Amino acid sequence: MEKLSGEATMEHLIADFKVVVADAEALLKETANQGGEKLAEVRAKAEESLRVVKARMAEAEAALVTKTKAAARATDTYVHENPWKAIGVAAGFSLVIGLLLGRR
Repeated sequence: MEKLSGEATMEHLIADFKVVVADAEALLKETANQGGEKLAEVRAKAEESLRVVKARMAEAEAALVTKTKAAARATDTYVHENPWKAIGVAAGFSLVIGLLLGRR
């Protein structure tokens, strides 16, 4: 269960970071016609940093997808090997959720 929470947090982090990268790219484009050698140097460094970060985030996203697919395969295998246990667990969770929702 903790792994799923960590993966959801990682997905949320990746999504948030993509928004930040897109905003930074938009800012760089908007300041492209601003003059100054120092500004051009800073812009070039920022563009390089964004390129590196985007590559690392793509790698992290690929790793997350791979782990998620492996977890799904393991769950599928377990359910096929132990169908009655899976049904029992699902029924138990459903009962608990139903009791919790019934109290409201």
